[in-house]
Amino acid sequence: MKDSNISVHRRRWLAGLAGSVLVAAGKPSWSQTAPAASPRPGSAERPPRLVTVSGGITEVVYALGAQDQLVGTDTTSLYPVAAQSTPKVGYMRQLSAEGLLALRPDALVSTTDAGPPVVLDQIRSAGVKVELVEIDHSWEEVRRKVAAVGRATGREAQARALLQRLDDRWATLNRQVQRGAQAPSPRVLFVLSHTGAPLVSGEGTAADAMIRFAGGRNALGGFTGYRPMTAESMAAAAPDVILITTQGLEAVGGAGKFWQRPELALTPAWRRRQTGRTLVHLDALELLGFGPRMPDVVERLHRQLSVAA
Repeated sequence: MKDSNISVHRRRWLAGLAGSVLVAAGKPSWSQTAPAASPRPGSAERPPRLVTVSGGITEVVYALGAQDQLVGTDTTSLYPVAAQSTPKVGYMRQLSAEGLLALRPDALVSTTDAGPPVVLDQIRSAGVKVELVEIDHSWEEVRRKVAAVGRATGREAQARALLQRLDDRWATLNRQVQRGAQAPSPRVLFVLSHTGAPLVSGEGTAADAMIRFAGGRNALGGFTGYRPMTAESMAAAAPDVILITTQGLEAVGGAGKFWQRPELALTPAWRRRQTGRTLVHLDALELLGFGPRMPDVVERLHRQLSVAA
């Protein structure tokens, strides 16, 4: 039953990706309409109790060693494995104030796509600090998440140390990608295929950003967000590599079943499919979650694109 529930959580999170678009960058701030609730008598020194709503933000909590302060997470919080056992407050866009407040958190940290807004207002009115981190599919987004969790957990020094390590790793990775840059860069198409008809990613999505960070070119442009995968779009995109989530590939029955889609026969990736290198898949959360694992994920994607192209 637990595995089934996790599968449902993954599908719900993936479904939300289809509506993902670029959001203007901004600095996060504590958003509240009432003063924070006072600690219970006799527990004035206790660490803040935290609820996180975003898989990438939950990963930061564990990276800072603050998991003992975590009293609840949303259903997108699937990594590390221990996060799957935390009390769940629902899908990040369908939160319920009653269940969340029952956990008696001092703070809620999420991203700007959490909601509904009326529920967030109820949580603020109950005296819970609510910080919503702006999402713009950038390295700064990752940095904002780390800083926000540092503030919420009272571990700002640890957050600064983690940021320094991550920034150093990111700078090294960028130099590595630039050194390995190909001319022209491989054309990469991201396919979102979890339920229903497959969708392809245009500009302004998390997938678009990850492709560029890894040294590739998004094979589709001229529109923002996702569109249905059609024969016309495949012929126009002409991708060298197709990128898909591991969960999406499993949902369609594996690589063999995926390549059977007639639209794909119009692509260079399909013609070279026998090499086994033109279909790249990564876990959905690590690929699109923009958490502290991002440098390692981009490095892995860069290697796979370099070999496939």
